[in-house]
Amino acid sequence: MEDKGAFSFSTCWNMKRHTTGDGLLREIRGLGFRRVELNYNVTEEMLGAIEPMIERGEIGISSVHNTFPHIPDPDYGTDSVLLGFEDREKRQRAIQLLVRSAEYAQRYGGEAVVVHPGEVPFPNDIAKELEQLYSGEGKDSTAYRSKWAELLERREAYSAGYVRTITESLYEVCDQAAAKGLEGIRFGIETRSRPQQIPTLAEAKRIIRALKGAPVGIWYDTGHAIMMDRLGLYDSVREMDGLMNDIVGVHIHETIGLSDHWCPYVNSGDMHFYDAYLPMIERAQVKVYELKAACRPEEIHESHRLLAAKLAARGAL
Repeated sequence: MEDKGAFSFSTCWNMKRHTTGDGLLREIRGLGFRRVELNYNVTEEMLGAIEPMIERGEIGISSVHNTFPHIPDPDYGTDSVLLGFEDREKRQRAIQLLVRSAEYAQRYGGEAVVVHPGEVPFPNDIAKELEQLYSGEGKDSTAYRSKWAELLERREAYSAGYVRTITESLYEVCDQAAAKGLEGIRFGIETRSRPQQIPTLAEAKRIIRALKGAPVGIWYDTGHAIMMDRLGLYDSVREMDGLMNDIVGVHIHETIGLSDHWCPYVNSGDMHFYDAYLPMIERAQVKVYELKAACRPEEIHESHRLLAAKLAARGAL
């Protein structure tokens, strides 16, 4: 099996197929990956079988995805206000959980923690409504433009306050992480998959600049950025100006329409579109494939072959 080198692979691909941690990681190791990203669905029970594999050197850990290990409370799940909670007690809990994720990352020899910072809460599922209109009536339809204006009005009214709170929370996280001797771990604030979620690329710049000198950068999720670009939230390529030196890691996957986590190049059949994201992948400290269960092993191998060849042609490998 071809060794995938420094590339890592997220456990989101096969989480639903396994109940034990060793089975989970051995399947990924069988694809040729020597490193994995442990995602937010990995439980403490699974770690009982994973930790001996790490200690024996059978697998390396590139990163963990906050909140890690799994927390069943939706207040601290992947789609929540998290570091932006106005409630001080809830926010402190979110801060402590992120520091805990960093402790696990360091314990396992990882380099980074993937962070979902928060969102502007909406009373309705506006992301789903926009996706339905985008797919059914089109981005230029009156219904889509009206719903998009509704999103922007509320987002623009409240986002600055949430960005400030998230920045303050990350400052506390970094302060506590330093006190615990976790200096080698970086925090990557991830580009998200729903338009009400923080950060946009402009918001990422504000947060990172405000925390200059702290181990905080952007985790550039390519598929999510493509989705936000298509919906109209930001330009996923041009707005990376000024952020290239702040890329902690990348999630490598392609989006077909608004369906994400597909193998780049292979599932879309487009041999050129994803090339625009190669510079971000090239600059990232941690490079992680984050693919859905529908991606077959042969598609994963072919996608990696194409991606690696394109990076090599750029002199990046």
